[in-house]
Parts: sequence; C-alpha cells; structure tokens
Amino acid sequence: MIRAEIEPLGIERVSDFVTWYAARTPRSEALVIDDLRIDYGELETRVTALAKALLAAGVAKGDRVVTLATPHPDYFMLFLATSSIGAIWVGLNPKYRLEELRYVVADCEPVVMFTRTRVGDRDYGEDIEEIRRAVPSLRRVVALDGFRADIPVADIGSLRDFLQGADKVDAAALAAAQAGCGGRDPCLIVYTSGSTGRPKGAVLHHEGIVRLCLAQNRLWPVPQQRVLNFLPVNHVGCVVDLSCPTLAAGGCLVFMEQFDVGGSLRLMQSERISWWASVPSVFQMQLAHPDFVTCDLSAVQLIVWEGAAMPQPMIERLSAICPRLATNYGMTETTSAMTAEAPTIDLEVLANSVGAPFDDVEIRLVTEAGTVAAPGEPGEVQARSAYNMLGYWRRPEETAATLLPEGWLRTGDIAIRRPDGRLRLIGRLKEMFKSGGYNVYPREIEAVIEEHAAVDTAAVVGVPDPLWGEVGVAYVLARAPVQAETLLAHCRQRLANYKLPKRLYVVDALPLLPIGKVDKVALRQRAQIPDDEDGGRP
Repeated sequence: MIRAEIEPLGIERVSDFVTWYAARTPRSEALVIDDLRIDYGELETRVTALAKALLAAGVAKGDRVVTLATPHPDYFMLFLATSSIGAIWVGLNPKYRLEELRYVVADCEPVVMFTRTRVGDRDYGEDIEEIRRAVPSLRRVVALDGFRADIPVADIGSLRDFLQGADKVDAAALAAAQAGCGGRDPCLIVYTSGSTGRPKGAVLHHEGIVRLCLAQNRLWPVPQQRVLNFLPVNHVGCVVDLSCPTLAAGGCLVFMEQFDVGGSLRLMQSERISWWASVPSVFQMQLAHPDFVTCDLSAVQLIVWEGAAMPQPMIERLSAICPRLATNYGMTETTSAMTAEAPTIDLEVLANSVGAPFDDVEIRLVTEAGTVAAPGEPGEVQARSAYNMLGYWRRPEETAATLLPEGWLRTGDIAIRRPDGRLRLIGRLKEMFKSGGYNVYPREIEAVIEEHAAVDTAAVVGVPDPLWGEVGVAYVLARAPVQAETLLAHCRQRLANYKLPKRLYVVDALPLLPIGKVDKVALRQRAQIPDDEDGGRP
C-alpha cells in the first residue's frame, strides 16, 4: 500500500505530490542529506519559494532551467519548482568536462542556470564563464553553494539572493502559472549517453512521470518507503526511477553526493533504507565489501535492480537478505520502465526475464523483415503507452526514426516473449553482430558465462574478423579463480559454434558508465587492440 494508504488523486503535475503529502503527512521526512532533514511541510514551503523566485526572474512556460549539481535535495527541489510552473528542467553531471557541459547547455538554451561552483577538488568558475559566453540565452547564473567573490563570472549570485525575488510574486500569480501547465506538457529533458554520437535530449512530460510513479508503487508497495539515491542528476535513474516514485509514495529520499561502497552500506543501515534499488554492478561492489557481512539491512523490504541483467548467484545471495525481489526494463525515451516483475522469490524468472508489460503499456516484437515475431522468435521491442517521450529536443529526424506512426517507439533492444508472457532480453540491435552470416546476441552469451559458479559478471562485444565478418570477445569478472579455457569449455557445451567467443579474458574490473552500466563502447575499443600491441593484456 502507498504510504498514505490512499493513492494520490488528481495529480496533474509531478509537483502536486508535494502538495498532497504536505496536507496529509507534513511532519514526515521527505529529503535527507547528512544533518539536513526536510519534512513534507518544509518541502512545500521551499518548492513554493523557488517557484515564485523563478517567475520573478522571468521564467515562463516552456523555458529551460539547467542545474549542475550532485545528488542533493537542492537538485530535486529545483526540478519540482521548475516543472510546477511549466518550465523544463535539465540536469548536468558535475563529472562532465567543459565541452560536454557547453554542448548540453547550448543545445537546450536555458534562461537560468543553477550551479555548484566547486565539487570535490574541481572548481567550475572558468567553465561557468565559458558557458556564459557561449550561450546567449542564459540570463542568470545562480550559485547553489553561496556567492564566491573569486568566481570570474559576471552577474552570478547566491541562491539566497535569488530567493528574495519570491516576495515579488503573490499566490494568485503562482496559482495561475501552475494551472497553465501539466498533463502532456514537457517538464524534463534527459540527455542520452551519446554512445553513438552527440547526446540527444529526450523530452519527458508530467503525465508520463506521474502515471509511471503510481503504476510502479502499486506493483511494488513499500510501507514507510526510504530510498538511498546516489545516481547522477542528469540521468533518468536519479530523477524518475528513484526520486519521483518515492515522492509519489510519500516516502523519504536519502541522498549521497559522492558514492563510495562502504559509505553506502553505512547509510543503508543508519537511515533504515527499506527499498534497496540500484544496478547490478553496484550490488556486486556492495556484496563484495568487507563491511557487508556486519551491515544491518533488516529494514529492507524490497530489492530492485535495473539497467542490466543480474547473474543468478547474486540473486541467490540477495534472496537470503530479503524475499521480495524485483526487476524491470525500460529506457529514457519511455520515461523509464515499460515492463516489471512483481516482488517474487522465483529465481528462474528473476534471472531470465524482465517481467511483463505494465497494464497500460503495449509491447510488440518486430523481426528484421518487419513482421511481428512469433512466440520464441527474436524481435525488436517496440512500445506504445502514455509514458513515451514527446520526442528528442529539436531533433525531428531522430524523433521520426524512433517514434513511429500510431505511437510505437523503437527501443533498439532485441527480446523473446516467453510462454508466460514475460520478456527475455537477448541484446541490442546496435550490439548484435553477424558471425558467418548468423545473428549473434551478446546477452545470450553473457548469460551462459554467468551460469558458471566462478563468474560474477560477463560482458561480450563484437569485433571485426577477416574470416567470419565479426566475432565475439568476452570479458569476465570472476568470484573465484578460473581459467579462460575453463569458461570457454563451459560455453562449448551450451552454445552453437558461431556464438562462441573468439577470445575470453578474466579481468579485475570492467569499464563503467556513470550510471553503473558496463561501458560497451570502451570494451569494443579495447577488444580491437591486438594482444601483442597491448602487452598481452586485455
């Protein structure tokens, strides 16, 4: 059951969840970081002040507001305030280099930028100055960590100064702005990773986020929901997967600005985290940490992974901690999840499927020939629902190639529909490679390798080959000593010859994207370096 025992009704905007819970559970914790603890009553006060200040600064419906920040309550309050008045919020990752920051900001043309001026050892003063010069639409830059005289940027001010504008906007003006937005209006742009080119901004809307949150909370009810969020603010995982559903449940978000494994375990224990949600690579690091065996996780009521398949041995270890396990499947362009598994202890289902479509999501699998795939036949996943993005920001050609007539969205993922109706992902169109004329799906090979008791995680990429056209190269993280030939022999017993990896390396680490997924682009580049040019090391 959702926190208030009554599902929020009449929600037109994501920010309406704040108003709903501020009226019903005002003293319940909403946002926590370190010693800062914000309840729903105070959250409503802060979001209202920010929204009024944005209006006073001239921010209008459809304008973009960017935020360069760590996972912190500031980021979420700015998203809620921006979207509440019809403007569109964009998150920026502090790990971006200058060229990445400049590209995203120039592409979305914001009118206001909120920014940390320092994160860790990095000072953003010169970067902010360069962005200001490169993006004429920027009318105002606001420092989230206070005014610093040494920042060489004209017209930068503190958040405190910015909030003084709230006194110039009355309640009627705010109400009018809020009444003029919601539903299918855009509220969030999330830039994709750009692994195949420049990042594209997926434009998401209030209705999609609101409906997804409510559907997810019905499927995964967690009383007294408390979630640890350390994901980057530019990613759909941070904003939509974790932050918004927790808000919709009247729960509490515990933020961690700089992720470290031991610190995350300590926070999970001290803050009584009840919904343990992450990606498989992070679960792997946490399970392997020496503090894990003494960590009190008795508050955990649900464990969820997303973004990649979880090896069955890891699922077995997690099932000993909590008997309610779940997974889902989605992407930025579908406002996150399209399919999900209800809480279960069925290890076969959890290891070999991504669940069934939500009730209001249609899924079809389409073959290379353009026909609907037969049961058990691979096909590209295409989805149709109210969750789908509005399109890519100012990219009509890319939008038309992804959003098809009649509302279907092409995902680029290849799946098989199981007899029980669940989907089993086997790869991506862009990851699929042809070996000797056969289609080879890396995820199928990875799953076989991960069946071996000594293996934690496997990643397979296709590389050019003069004889076969393309062949697979596998990289394996092991939990126990194992030889590459042993794993290849394991594969030979389970895979057709054309699917066997040409090379297999047991490695100490895999390159990861900021969200924790394996960086297949980096692996593919590594795999194309001959061993004798790389010192014989993978």
